[in-house]
Amino acid sequence: MTEAIIRDPEIMHGVPVFRGTRVPVQTLFDYIEGGDTLEVFLSGFPTVSRSLAIQALEEAKLLLLAQV
Repeated sequence: MTEAIIRDPEIMHGVPVFRGTRVPVQTLFDYIEGGDTLEVFLSGFPTVSRSLAIQALEEAKLLLLAQV
């Protein structure tokens, strides 16, 4: 499986983004933190597919669980 979150110094100065986009993953977390739904985020960022967003959330969850 291809990673949903990439970090490349040539894309957005190395900020973690959704694979194939220039959308920072932090933006999704900001939306959720602000009380918005995944659907609201996706409507604002059509280059991020629902499956890609869910895969990114799963990757973030695994990283957090690995640190516990």
